[in-house]
Amino acid sequence: MAQSVSVSVEAPIENQILSIDYDGTEVYATPLTQSEYLTRNAARINFSKTIDSTEENKEEEQTIQPTSNPFENILNKLKEAYTEVTVLHDVLSIAKEKHYLVLDPVPIHEPIEVKPMAVVYARKKALGMAGNILISGAERLKRLDNGPDFQIELLRLRQNWRLKKVSDNIIGDLSFRTAGSKFMHPGNFEVSKADESEMKGPNPSTLSVTIPSDLQGVAYIKVVTQKDQEDLCSANVSTIDQKCKLQVGEISSWQKKFEFAQNVLFCKELFNQLAREAVQLQATIPHVVIGNQIRATLLPGIQLIISLCHSNSYQEFQEENKKKVDDLHDHVLEHSLHQLLREIHYKNVHFPIPHSGHAVGIAKKRLLAGPHSYDRHELWEITKSQNQTLLEQIIAQAQHVFMRKRTQYVLDTLARDVKDPQITSHWNALNSPTLSWVKINITTHGYDTITRTSLVIHVKERSLKAICRDGRVMHMSYEPQELRDLILQQICQHQISGLQSLSRCMAWQLLSNSNHLGIGDVEPLGNANSILISSPLGDRVIAVQVRCDPQIVVKVYVSHSPKEFFTSGPLVQGKHWENLGSEFKEVNFEKMEGRNFLNKMEFLMAALTKIKE
Repeated sequence: MAQSVSVSVEAPIENQILSIDYDGTEVYATPLTQSEYLTRNAARINFSKTIDSTEENKEEEQTIQPTSNPFENILNKLKEAYTEVTVLHDVLSIAKEKHYLVLDPVPIHEPIEVKPMAVVYARKKALGMAGNILISGAERLKRLDNGPDFQIELLRLRQNWRLKKVSDNIIGDLSFRTAGSKFMHPGNFEVSKADESEMKGPNPSTLSVTIPSDLQGVAYIKVVTQKDQEDLCSANVSTIDQKCKLQVGEISSWQKKFEFAQNVLFCKELFNQLAREAVQLQATIPHVVIGNQIRATLLPGIQLIISLCHSNSYQEFQEENKKKVDDLHDHVLEHSLHQLLREIHYKNVHFPIPHSGHAVGIAKKRLLAGPHSYDRHELWEITKSQNQTLLEQIIAQAQHVFMRKRTQYVLDTLARDVKDPQITSHWNALNSPTLSWVKINITTHGYDTITRTSLVIHVKERSLKAICRDGRVMHMSYEPQELRDLILQQICQHQISGLQSLSRCMAWQLLSNSNHLGIGDVEPLGNANSILISSPLGDRVIAVQVRCDPQIVVKVYVSHSPKEFFTSGPLVQGKHWENLGSEFKEVNFEKMEGRNFLNKMEFLMAALTKIKE
């Protein structure tokens, strides 16, 4: 015979599932308590049905079993009566002795007699309690008016700064980790209740703030571009207003302490990032990091110096600001330093959204390379711009700032020195940090409608790109002499093209025109331009030579026809050979009447023109 196995029947551990949502979430029923479970089981019992079944069974037994004793029915009735009397006796004994149960009488609602003095006493007591509450509230308001409250100031502090409670201390956080910073400095501070001795002053506070010693004071990052120990431009980077003057009470407040400490943390993080990149980068001229100073070479003879300045008192910081020259301050470079560090924080937290069919992490510009048919140079520029470090971007912007200032100096110098023609420069207001452009117009006063020379110069990081009106593109290095040569050459061409247009208006004929004259002395800068024109009758010929040596030099020669002294010989016997032009004679161009070159040439052509008889 097989051995019996005991099987235990228990309620299921998991609850019953009521419903399943569209997203697959299962909604379970809450488990029943012991009382609810007992009530549910008791509700399933039909007590009346059980009594009927017992009575039917008794009747069936009586009908089935024959009565052997005629007094058995009487005996059963007496047993039932005895049972009821026994139960009644037990109830009476329990109610009398009161050992196990207490029977309370049924309450009868009777009118309660109200005493007037009791009502007056109760009202008096209630009014006294209400008066005490009002008095305590008034005293609390008086305390608030007399001085600051610790809880209210702590609430204000919590609204602007991150706080958390560690055991019995309140610790705050000044770092930029929530914005994406990975700087290892904890940036913690401690907040406690101030003593009575600390609450004295013009602006008393119940908060006592403890800031780490390395975050106390005022700090800023100074960026200077130097050439031969001469400052070309500078920028100071900090998160506080350097020109704002604060009183002693404002400096001691906890809000200003936190702002100064966070500014010190910001400057240290920025300098730490720049110093780490300066050591890792492999430049042609290695960068130098010494203490709190970074030196990088922008161009030959020009250095970029980045220094971390930290002063322990606000008064020293204000005294240093008074010594600065605002003319050399570059606000664009200052804004770029802020923006570049914010971009690093943003990239640490935000990642590019993955697209279907593309690899994860590819930038949007590279996704558009195929549809836009980018060439190798454009792809290299995209890759270079994406992989640039913070120091490389700052160096590129500093180089562009220097190139822009150098270009401005060259153009202003030429516009000042060259009176004829006039040079005007129009700088674009909307530029990028590493690219700007200027449009140069060369005009002659009074002859604007005849001729105008325009060219556009793109100022980059280490080079210049010139686009002329005829579509020619010329690339130049960072040397200012190349730009100066280009402008002087454009001035020479402007004078020749203006004279050509003027001669056409005065019915003179163009015989020859050359932008690269191959005769005469070799020019140190550029090439000489020349033009040869003749009068309407052909009896006068004017030759003009324009050179830049190194300034604009104009020479004018005139030839007459027929010759004044013509003698026939054995070789030249015909009279018609006298119509050949004579030798060219130089005109004293500086003593001629006229405001500028074209005006003098107009007077000269008008004087040499003869009316046909």
